[in-house]
Amino acid sequence: MKEHTNQLINETSPYLLQHAHNPVNWYPWGDEALNKAKQENKPILVSIGYAACHWCHVMERESFEDEATAKLMNDHFINIKIDREERPDLDHLYMDAVQAMTGSGGWPLNVFLTPETKPFYGGTYFPPQRAFNRPSWQETLYGVIQAFRERRHEIDAQAENLTEHLAKSNEFGVGGSSVTDVFFANDKTDDSFQNLMRSADRQWGGFGKAPKFPQTFSIQFLLRYYYTSKNEEALTQALLSLDKMIEGGIYDQIGGGFARYSTDTEWLVPHFEKMLYDNALLVAVLSEAYQLTKKERYREVIDETMAFIQRELLSQDKGFFAALDADSEGVEGKFYVWSLQEINEILGADATDFCEYFDITELGNWEHTNILWVKRPMEDFAMSRNISAGELKRKLENGKKALLDRRNKRIRPLLDDKIILGWNALMNTACSKAYEATGNESYKNLAIDNMHFLLASFTDDGNLPFRHTYKNGIARYPAFLDDYAFLIQALLRLQEITGETEWIEKAKKLTNHVIENFSDVDSPFFFYTPAGQKDIIVRKKEVYDGAVPSGNSVMGYNLHLLSILYDERGWGQRSRAMLTSLGNAIIRYPGSFGNWACLLQEIIQGTNEIVITGEKLSGLHGEILKQFIPHRVMMLTEKPGNNYPLLAGKQINENPTIYLCRSYTCLNPVFSAKELMSLINKGQKQ
Repeated sequence: MKEHTNQLINETSPYLLQHAHNPVNWYPWGDEALNKAKQENKPILVSIGYAACHWCHVMERESFEDEATAKLMNDHFINIKIDREERPDLDHLYMDAVQAMTGSGGWPLNVFLTPETKPFYGGTYFPPQRAFNRPSWQETLYGVIQAFRERRHEIDAQAENLTEHLAKSNEFGVGGSSVTDVFFANDKTDDSFQNLMRSADRQWGGFGKAPKFPQTFSIQFLLRYYYTSKNEEALTQALLSLDKMIEGGIYDQIGGGFARYSTDTEWLVPHFEKMLYDNALLVAVLSEAYQLTKKERYREVIDETMAFIQRELLSQDKGFFAALDADSEGVEGKFYVWSLQEINEILGADATDFCEYFDITELGNWEHTNILWVKRPMEDFAMSRNISAGELKRKLENGKKALLDRRNKRIRPLLDDKIILGWNALMNTACSKAYEATGNESYKNLAIDNMHFLLASFTDDGNLPFRHTYKNGIARYPAFLDDYAFLIQALLRLQEITGETEWIEKAKKLTNHVIENFSDVDSPFFFYTPAGQKDIIVRKKEVYDGAVPSGNSVMGYNLHLLSILYDERGWGQRSRAMLTSLGNAIIRYPGSFGNWACLLQEIIQGTNEIVITGEKLSGLHGEILKQFIPHRVMMLTEKPGNNYPLLAGKQINENPTIYLCRSYTCLNPVFSAKELMSLINKGQKQ
């Protein structure tokens, strides 16, 4: 029997349930807590985190499980816990507030609000005693208590000013842009490339210094820039980034899948949490890299990561779970690291080569333990051992399997088993792209099964609107812009790999819903939250591409592609208006606008309109999907039809036929993937 139980006990979020037995009287965000704050005229303490967050666990152990600290919080505050993945709208809003106040942000995010939910003070992790140039948590609480009691007018003024600042900082794009069509010129893409390369790490790959995140959109931009410009520097940096991550500790050498980021420049020491969205985005960009280079290691990593996803993050009803924790048994990374003695015991005579290849030593390469990573290419290492690369690979694969079997007996990290609509849609797109690149039918089938699950489970009997999260048969919270944008993107991709137009019909319907419920009448952008949501103080617009692409950049892309599929010129114009409203920010800071930079690149280069007609299309369709054609829409038909602009007037011949068009103007038909690629390559703007 637990000594304490608070209001979080009835929640489904694993993160909130972690705190359900704290002595702090936590409430979930909702009317009960917010009304109580007004009735008792108490400040609100909002603490935001997520299940896989290491420092969230640390602060819980140090402060939220401490009886004296809990009493202080309970006596003077209305305490609210939020799972940032359930309520990203609130997280974005209060993160912006804390960043405005302190210049930095992160999780756990602890922010103090007036009873009217307006922020006036906050920070991230607070230690139990003064440390790291930070006040202790109790000192912070006492300071807020005193200020709220003795200087309430200052608190209210600070809250009003901060709320006004949040509203004004959200006004980008209002009033349009003076940027002209000169913006859509080749030299803009060249400038984006040059600016991105200024932050490129040419030794270890990636961009910037530690901590290093995958930045998949930047890699995707470089692959596409190389494809259109043949600039070898772009390809080198893109592949170096992928190779170094694949060789590093950020990649799980035993079980597949990527951790969230690396704490060092060399990709050795990850922050060990594994997020669904990171793996989705990395599978997607690896699929493009494999299409472009046919490098076998990329296919292996796609397969290994997809195996990890299906083994550890896939529910029985084909939804994808959110994340795996960084910690197990209260220790970060314990599940993933090894001692030399352990591996010698498991592998016996085969341990020597395995340990040297993966840098496993008696002293360890991280905190007296070992993270598996690759310091030398397999071919070089095999040559130094005077064995073939094939023989070495066989030994390593056997060793990895033995270690995975042993690791599966360890106490596992916590699984965050909520299912998030937007993240599932990103993974759905990744499944489609993995199928395109590899031809593995199981990936296509998984995308279809997952999409059926999403359409059925996140709505009421299939009717709009969608919900944001799902667990235990219950979908909760209105879906946000990201959810819809990523879902539309996945539907567009699903149509391309299946040829079934039902998917783009659903995409069109969702796009009309987004336009109706998320549009900003003063700009071409979309709000993050739907119209009518009452529990937020500012309706935000998100444009930066961060760990996931912004909903606005993906909607900009969706509008561009749908404008071609349906000849909806207004949607294409809105997509271009979104780009011009951001203007030179995309060019100057492509690392923060990576998906926007890819969209700008496509509009400048033009989109290939590919139609395949005739009977028995699957073989030719599969061959085309395996090609690297980044700027495209594709439709298939086995019978004449004018239901879609791209299909109008296309002849149905006895043999499968390929039409390549731009702006509905088509070249003479061809009959093989090779001929199609020759036409596309000739038609690229240089």
